[in-house]
Formats: sequence, C-alpha cells, structure tokens
Amino acid sequence: MTITISVLDQSPIYPGESASEALAHTVQLAQKSEQLGFRRFWVSEHHDSELLAGSSPEVLISYLLARTEKIRIGSGGVMLQHYSPYKVAENFNVLASLAPGRVDLGIGRAPGGLPRSTQALQRGGSDSASLTDKIVELDQYVHHRLPADHPLIGLKASPSPEAPPELYVLGASVGSAEIAADLGLPYVFSLFINGDEAVALEAIRSYRNRFNGAHGTQPQAIIALAVAVADTEEEAASLVGSQKLVKIHLASGKTLTLGTREQAEEFGRQANEEYTIEELEPFITKGTKATIREKFEALHKASGVEEFIVTSNIAPFDKRLRSFELLSEALSGTVAEV
Repeated sequence: MTITISVLDQSPIYPGESASEALAHTVQLAQKSEQLGFRRFWVSEHHDSELLAGSSPEVLISYLLARTEKIRIGSGGVMLQHYSPYKVAENFNVLASLAPGRVDLGIGRAPGGLPRSTQALQRGGSDSASLTDKIVELDQYVHHRLPADHPLIGLKASPSPEAPPELYVLGASVGSAEIAADLGLPYVFSLFINGDEAVALEAIRSYRNRFNGAHGTQPQAIIALAVAVADTEEEAASLVGSQKLVKIHLASGKTLTLGTREQAEEFGRQANEEYTIEELEPFITKGTKATIREKFEALHKASGVEEFIVTSNIAPFDKRLRSFELLSEALSGTVAEV
C-alpha cells in the first residue's frame, strides 16, 4: 500500500494574530510540507473574512513557488464562478511558466464568501454561463483546444508553458463528482466540508464508473480531510476543541458550509431569504500516530484512493506543525516519495 499526502492550507488567523502572521504561517507550512516529502501544497480562496487570510490564491501561489523548490503548489480552489476562464488560464499559465511542472489549478464550486462579497466580485459582469461551462472553457484555454465553432477560435491564453497547470475539480457531493467525470478531469472530494464518509465513497464510485477518457486521461480521485495528530488521544481531542460543521439551508434550495454559526446567520441575512442552520460534529481524523495510520489505511481500503489532501486548523501554530510531522511519521513506509 502506498499513500500520498498533500496539504491544503486556509491561512487561518488565530486569536490575537494578524493576517500577515497568518500568511507567514502558510509560507512556513509550505516549506515544512516540502521538507516532509508531501506531494503538493494548496491554498484556498475566502472573501470578506476576519478568520481566514487567503483571498487571492494566485498571488499567494506565486510567492510560495518562490519560497519552495520542488513541491507542487496550487489552488484549493479558485472560485471560477466569479471570473473569466480566459483570465484564470492566463494567470496560471504565467505561474506554470515561472515554475514548470509545479502548478495545480483546483476549481472550487462554492462562492468562497457571503452574498455581499459575491456581489462585489461579480459587479459589472453579465456572463450567464454555468460553472460547468466555465470549467470546460478553462480547460480548453489551458490546453489550447478551443473547438472550431467557438466564437473566439484562434485565441490563446498566453504565455504557453512547457507543462500546463493541472486542473482539478473540487466538490463535496455525488453531483460534483459526476461533473468531474463527464469532463475527464481529476476530482477532489472535500470530506472535511461534507462530513459524510458514505457520500464520499459513493461520489468516488460514481466518478470512476462515469469517467470520460475521451482526451486520453485516466480517473484520478483524491479525498481532502481534516486531521489532528498528537502524542496522546486526549491531546488530539483537545487540539480539535469545540469545532463544529455549520451548514446553512436556504429556502431557495442551496446548502452551504460556513466556518461559524455567526457567519451562517450573516449569510442568511445578506441572502435575504428564509434559512435554517444545522450544526454537526465535524469529520476530523484525530488521534495518535497509531490511530491515524489505522484510519488512513481503512479509508484507503474503502475508497481505493491513494492520495489524501490534509487540512488542519490547529492552534497554536507550533502544535499544527507538530501534527504534520507526526502524520508523516505515522505513515512512514506507506507514503510515496515525491
């Protein structure tokens, strides 16, 4: 059995710390991830937040590429619904030209913020294309394969890197897995957002069964999960603390996951529609090295997934670093070398 570990960092702003300190922690964690031999390091996109500092993954990725040497760096993910696929392709082609073979482009399907920030990001835009259509167009620009009937045929997203950025579809439902499968793209299931392992396993099965290999690609499924590792079970539990998985269910039928109940309530107020809030126990893989190894092996066996993207919101930061060190030690002998 070979397990590959990657890292997703959301640049959390701890109490009493500044956004600058949060981003400095992200840089340190990227360098530690490279030192530990992890495959990739991704950063997230969140807007209008006092809890998370990463609002512009493209900018942060460029800095992280300059501060590391070989680990893949990418987005987890860019919220494409707000942006022009052409501009996103250009941004990541620049990054891939600066660091050949090291750039990932994960595409997120959530808004990445409250309705107010969504309105600001989309202000002045009139694009009615669906998110799936935008992913298709982004893929076409990145790989220079606009169809002959495209109104902009001949247009290229410059520069043209030797190795284009690798695209990944991020999601937390069977529906998102089917989108990735139909497009023939790699898929990442966010178990730390959905919180239901049974849904994760069904999504992965559906993705593999439905995968469209028309472009010569093979299915590549990854599971993203939250992890806390410590020297004792008690310490691991204390690192997680009272974290909750907070979901808001809007009358329009949408369900979104927020960081806190206060954020969920503010989302409902800004959305200006009826809503309900659900607080659940988060799906966090926690424990000692022995416990963590057992849990990863079980999830690997159940899903057939060989790569896991790990996120952690542990404070203080030194405990967070230590958790990743212990994770590496826990899976020593099973982790694939980069």
